[in-house]
Amino acid sequence: MNNTSKTAFIAIVGKANVGKSSILNRLIGSKIAIVSSKPQTTRTRIMGVLTTDDNIQLVFTDTPGFHRPKNKLGEKMVQAVSDSISGVDCCLFVADASDEKLNAAELELIKKFKKEKMTVVLALNKIDMIKDKTQLMKKIAETAKLYDFKAVVPVSAANNEKMDELLDELKALATESIHFFPDDTLTDQPERVLVSEIIREKMLRLLEKEIPHGTAVGIEKMKERSDADIMDIEATIYCEKESHKGIIIGKGGAMLKKISTLARRDIENFFDIKVNLKCWVKVKEDWRNREGLIHNFGLD
Repeated sequence: MNNTSKTAFIAIVGKANVGKSSILNRLIGSKIAIVSSKPQTTRTRIMGVLTTDDNIQLVFTDTPGFHRPKNKLGEKMVQAVSDSISGVDCCLFVADASDEKLNAAELELIKKFKKEKMTVVLALNKIDMIKDKTQLMKKIAETAKLYDFKAVVPVSAANNEKMDELLDELKALATESIHFFPDDTLTDQPERVLVSEIIREKMLRLLEKEIPHGTAVGIEKMKERSDADIMDIEATIYCEKESHKGIIIGKGGAMLKKISTLARRDIENFFDIKVNLKCWVKVKEDWRNREGLIHNFGLD
């Protein structure tokens, strides 16, 4: 093992729904960021930490997808991206390899890179979706013209394809430094935030398009029993409308039970402990435009 410790701080950026969270989870080797086919799944900056066998620590920030904000929460999400780009050693810019060209939000990010003179590695994700490899080569060539990328790596987070090559490019950017986190750290996220995000992921996967974005999850209780290897968790799901509450609960409580069961399994796998999870649903109208509520849910 190399005795010289090295570190790099890396912001993972890109438009919504290109697989930034999936790439983070693959690189870390554990699911710390929620994944969904719906855009804007990630709301906050989630920090993942990977310490490799050769004494390199990579500290990742997974940012919300860069987009035009529609409400106060959206403004906070866009601000999170801008904040993350400042003060890191490198940006990992994730784009969809199957898109014909970069969209306005992605071109805006490239402008930010140029302004900040950022070191940027481009990961073209979802290469498993491309049958014609000449199409991929064309995409690489066209995108490479837009910025002086440190490296361009075509990957598939879904299939774990070329992820080792991507990791090697990122490790090469690490410089001699102390490690800022203990070597066994996976994330800086508090346990309650991880649990609330797991519950929210299940809603994103199971419910209609608009409802999950109008939801937040507050963890009221999270405590391990002193007399048994069981963790009791009580969570409140907040939604914006009374009609949404009925959909989340479902007929005879069926949907809420499904959300809770799937979330409980993931929480048990992550914390390696039996979990007793209870979920309730409450209405908080228009919370995404209310600063105090955004703060209470830890989303600022």
